[in-house]
Amino acid sequence: MEKMTVHSGNLRAIGYDRRLRTLQVDLENGVTLEYSGIGEELWRRFRESSSPWSFYRDQIEEEYPSRRVASGPPSGKNPLDDLFSKP
Repeated sequence: MEKMTVHSGNLRAIGYDRRLRTLQVDLENGVTLEYSGIGEELWRRFRESSSPWSFYRDQIEEEYPSRRVASGPPSGKNPLDDLFSKP
């Protein structure tokens, strides 16, 4: 699944699998959520929205069940680096 970068609210990337009708959402905290049963029209409206974060919160997050498919630190610096790095 190819994802497109998004900078809106807590969204960092979104991607859609047309065949499986699944949407993946990468959040700022490193969590990736997957939503099933997402139609192409909803995906089109989401990716073209002028406010993807608001669209996601109103039309997807509250309406479709999700499952966590990945969890980790946000891209970039690992928060544990400060604890274990040498000065």
